[in-house]
Amino acid sequence: MKKNESAPGFLENLSMHVTKATGSNAGFIIALTMVIGWAAVGPLFNFSDTWKWIISIGTSMITFLMVFLLQKSQNKDSLALQLKLNELLAAHELASNSMVNVENMTEDELKVIQKYYSRLNELAKKENELHQSHSIDRLRNPDTINSEIEEELKDKPGKY
Repeated sequence: MKKNESAPGFLENLSMHVTKATGSNAGFIIALTMVIGWAAVGPLFNFSDTWKWIISIGTSMITFLMVFLLQKSQNKDSLALQLKLNELLAAHELASNSMVNVENMTEDELKVIQKYYSRLNELAKKENELHQSHSIDRLRNPDTINSEIEEELKDKPGKY
């Protein structure tokens, strides 16, 4: 297999396996056993400072690494979910394709789009059609949405 093909690298494989292992019942039992073992040997070390530091340093290092591992796992899950939602949007004929990759917009841009959806909600209530499909494209021409977002952001700086 060539180097630039999409085979997961060493770190990707390692993080996948560690994520699965630490999130399993076996991972929890191993961690619990280690803490119980540490507590059990306390009397042998007269509950010394060294004995206390072992658990403190060990848990600090594990926590530090797990924060990054969890963030990596969350980023991967979030990206997979975004791609699935993008596929559903792209595949549905009544959905607004302007919403594909909406996760790359700024918070201010998202708030402007949220206003459009509030207007759609009002429109649906007025029409009293709960099963009618409404899209942001029905409310506004998709070509003008970006310019309207830019215009609203210019008109109200710092509002959000």
